Amino acid sequence: MGSAINLAWDAVYRYRGKPAAYYRDWAGCARDEARHFALLSERLAELGHAYGDFDAHNGLWEMAEKTAGSDTARMALVPRVLEARGLDVTPGMIERLRQLGDERTVAILDVILREEVAHVAAGTRWYRHCCERDGIDPIETFFTLLRDYMGVGLRGPFNRPARLEAGFVEEELDRLAALALAG
Repeated sequence: MGSAINLAWDAVYRYRGKPAAYYRDWAGCARDEARHFALLSERLAELGHAYGDFDAHNGLWEMAEKTAGSDTARMALVPRVLEARGLDVTPGMIERLRQLGDERTVAILDVILREEVAHVAAGTRWYRHCCERDGIDPIETFFTLLRDYMGVGLRGPFNRPARLEAGFVEEELDRLAALALAG
């Protein structure tokens, strides 16, 4: 969660010479991620815990380091793969928490899920901008970057409606699903 805030600001700082809308998008994502952090931190406190009490992975920041030299790779892989995974898993978390009667956490996750769609959409928008700038095919390049940076270890299922709303196209989703099955 803290990494997502830092990643958005890193995208603002690291990649220079972009259109103003790029910086507005990522500053807005940083603002949203900070609010998400505050909401979840408050909820954890209500439950007697604090951020850092539970193990977490550092995959977002590790990928940020790997993609630091390429805005195309960063936009393809951090928002469109790693953050998009939240689009896939959050509905199941919401359902489990709803079954447990934890409507307070469900309400927070509903907000986060809705706003994460917009964050992944920003990644899609700027990834396509990079591809257009470089004259490269966005779908083929996405799968090349995926293979080169991550291998083939993708897990499904994928939240198709949320990913479509975030700018994925059917061909990408079909190929992602095939990779997940093969992996």
